[in-house]
Parts: sequence; C-alpha cells; structure tokens
Amino acid sequence: MPRRHDLDWVRVFAFSLLVLYHVGMYYVSWDWHVNSPHAGPALEPFMMLSSPWRLSLLFLISGAATAFLLGKARRQAEGAGGKVRFLGPRSWRLLVPLLFGMLVIVPPQSYYEVLEKLPGGYHDGYLAFWGRYLAADGSFCDDNGCLILPTWNHLWFVAYLWVYTVALWGLLRFAPRWLGRVGDGLARALSSNLGIVLWPTLFFALARVSLIGVFDQTHALVDDWYNHVQYFGMFVLGFFIARSDAVWEAMRRARWPTLVLWLGSWLAIVVYFRIFTDIAPPQGLRLAMRGAWGLCQWCAIVAILGFARHWSPGDSRALRYLSQAIFPVYILHQTITVVLAYNFKPFDLPPLLEGPLLVLLTFGLCFAGYELIRRIPPLRPLFGLKYRERQSPPATAATSVQAT
Repeated sequence: MPRRHDLDWVRVFAFSLLVLYHVGMYYVSWDWHVNSPHAGPALEPFMMLSSPWRLSLLFLISGAATAFLLGKARRQAEGAGGKVRFLGPRSWRLLVPLLFGMLVIVPPQSYYEVLEKLPGGYHDGYLAFWGRYLAADGSFCDDNGCLILPTWNHLWFVAYLWVYTVALWGLLRFAPRWLGRVGDGLARALSSNLGIVLWPTLFFALARVSLIGVFDQTHALVDDWYNHVQYFGMFVLGFFIARSDAVWEAMRRARWPTLVLWLGSWLAIVVYFRIFTDIAPPQGLRLAMRGAWGLCQWCAIVAILGFARHWSPGDSRALRYLSQAIFPVYILHQTITVVLAYNFKPFDLPPLLEGPLLVLLTFGLCFAGYELIRRIPPLRPLFGLKYRERQSPPATAATSVQAT
C-alpha cells in the first residue's frame, strides 16, 4: 500500500482542533478548569460544530495507525525470524508520556483550578500544591465536589488509547479468525454508498439513545461506558478498514452528501439546545435529537475523511515535521492554555482580542517546546518520540500516523 498521507494530514488537523476547542472552553458557560469573566453562550454553537465527532475521529485514525504499525511489526518479525514486537514498544510510546504528563505537565491545570474555585482561595504556592498533588490530597473541595489527584485531565485520550490497544491485541491473539471474519463483513457492509452512511450512524445513534442518560461522560476509564462504546467502536473500525480501499472510496463518494447532513444535523442540534435551555423537551424529541447527534457525529467524520481522500494531499517537509510535532504539542497544549488564560485575567482584554492571542501563544509555545524536546534525547521518550531523531522512512503505509 502507498503511504496514507491523507490520514497523516487528518491526524494533524484533528489534534490541532483540540487547541482551538480548549481555548474555546475558556469562554463558554460550560464548566472547565478556569473560566473567563466574559464567559457566556455565544461561542457554544461553534463548539458544538466539532463536539460530537472530534474525538471519535481521533480514535478511528488511531485504530488505522494500529493496523499499519502491527503490519510493520509482523513484516519485521518475519524478516528477522523472531517474535512480533508490538505491544511492548507501543506501551512504551503511550504510557511513559502519560505518566510523565500526570506527574509534571498536568499539575499546573489543577493548581490554577484550585486558585480559581477553592472557597477562600489557596495561598501556599505552586510547589506546596504540587507536593499535595503527588500525595493524592483529596481535600481540595467546593460545592461541586473534590478534585481527584493526581489526574490525567486532557491526557485521558492516551490512557484510553493504550487500554483499547491492549484489548485489541488480546482479541488478535485469542480470536484472530473470528476478528478477521467480523472485519471482512464490516468492510463489505461499509463499501456501498448507503452502507457507509447508514450503519455507523445507527451505531452512534443507538449508543447515544440507550446510554447517554444512564452513564455520564467522565473520562475516568472505569465508569465511562458510553464513551467506551463509541470510542472503542471507532478504534476497532479504524483497524478493520485501514487497508480497505473500497471503504475509503465509499467515503470519498459520500463526501458531499455527508457534508450537507453534518451541517444540517448540527444546525438542528443548535436550535434544539437554544430552545430547550431552561425547559425540558418532549421525550420523543429528546430521543430524536440523540439520533441527530449520532448522524452529525458520523457524517462529519465521513465528510472529513472523504474530502481528504479526494484531495489526496501528498508528502511534504511540512507534513513530516507536523506529524512528529503534533503529539508533543497535544501533551503540552492544555496546560499552556490554562496558565496563559488565568494570568491574562488582570489585563481584562476583550475576548475578540484575547481569544486569538491565546490560540497563537498556545501554538507558538507548544512548538517552541517541541523544538527544545526534539533536541534533547532524554526528553524525547517523555513526549512519545523515539530516543534519537531519525529521518522519516521513504513511503510505507506502516509508518503512517505512527504516534497515535
């Protein structure tokens, strides 16, 4: 297979979107680590433009990456006459950044959340807080409950990705034939113009109708069953369709209809939440809008992947750079945003100036951090990079979207 540069670009796009989304979280009325004095509902419709699908897209791309990486590991094992080395190296690439992030990168987010929300304030300084953070101090409480420390905050994605990788690896080890039959059947079902839209939409809609009122979205791993259904489902789907040209071509053909369905369902969701902000909707309408959420979720993914497939962006120096940089940028970004946002408050900048400034500074400081990290070998594994920087290999699908 030729290298899937379109998936590389989509991965960069999806992770970059997280920076914009988390800056937006500072300005909406939803609860976050810190909130702007100017927070309100004005930005929320634009946040909902990506809320249903942005993480599902990342898990689908990660599942495809897992298929490529496993294929590469198998070829290397066959060439060397040894065992397939996949789960160990993959765990190293994910768990080391997760642990380092929880101990070093994430604590400032909790610190500024305590400064902003703890009744009576907090006055002992960051180092004292960090010590209590590492000691799992559970006494930072307000009317909404207590902070759970240590925490992974935005790095929950890495934890879930590792768990899903282990689960898939177990299925491949103990039920490979069954998994192969399921994958082949799924690829056939999604290869038609109707199937590529219908079946995943039904999956997302049924998951939301049956689970969203039962399980909260906690990102805490052990009780997050609605998210597990949708995200593990997308991870496995990405693995199954990674090498199915027929499915990717079906997405390409469906790009315009799904774009219309995505934007139409998004508009319906925005109107629904605007009308029923303070009053309960009829139960039938509530269930219908949960179905619309599933439609929005899947059609956005198909439209994005379909247009990427159609445009077929090729390799470039920029893509190789961004593909290496984007995972360290992801690890750093939310902490940088929280620190900047909190310390901008005394300046009382208007949101139309402050928001774009936060975006630019977050990206700038993240990439500056990456430039430092990539030059210091002991830091590289802490951010998901190999110990020594090497030139990108020439063009194989197995090396595509390699970090996540």
